[in-house]
Amino acid sequence: MNFYDLFLKPYESYQTYQIILEIIASAFGIASVYFSVKKNIWVYPTGIISTVLYVYILFAFGLLGDMMINFYYTVMSIYGWILWSKSSEDHIHVEVSWTNKKEWAIAGILFLISLILVTIVYYFKPFIDNQFSMINVELGLYHLDWANWLDVFTTAIFLVGMWLMAKRKIENWIFWIVGDLIVIPMMIYKGLGITSIQFFIFTAMAIVGYLEWKQSYEKPKLRI
Repeated sequence: MNFYDLFLKPYESYQTYQIILEIIASAFGIASVYFSVKKNIWVYPTGIISTVLYVYILFAFGLLGDMMINFYYTVMSIYGWILWSKSSEDHIHVEVSWTNKKEWAIAGILFLISLILVTIVYYFKPFIDNQFSMINVELGLYHLDWANWLDVFTTAIFLVGMWLMAKRKIENWIFWIVGDLIVIPMMIYKGLGITSIQFFIFTAMAIVGYLEWKQSYEKPKLRI
């Protein structure tokens, strides 16, 4: 299968506005990650635009887990924006730190809660797809393919990553890297080639982000 079949052919059946929305959402998503790498508070306003658009896009393509995580991103972006504003002397940049044991425990709980909630949503997906009517609907998980199950798992990964980022924890980048690598083939499979390229870029930027945040945390110690 060549590049055209993987990334361009699926768009033949899309409406023009859907393609434009995906491009805009991807562009703002990349901008948001860039600002995050730089520990710049603009990560949040640019991220909100991207996530709001992706809520619609992912719902239209049946990726309910990722739709939910983008809704969560929007809410957490507001929360993170407030936290970063309070923690920044210049209201632009923030200091970062490593995750402690208590925060890891909370992260684990959030991960499990996400797995359960997204699985429940997929259980009711036939009801949702039938315009919230139970007529001729059979509930269950029988309709899930491998991409849907990966969606459940990556939703939990990204949820924890977003929470750690709001708390300005260096390890947030590890969750983004793992989740991004899993999502790339899933988006190609679902026909969202532009978004898959975006996640490839996200992976590279997340690696840079981890190294930069780690280095910025260690710099004060080197001067002692």
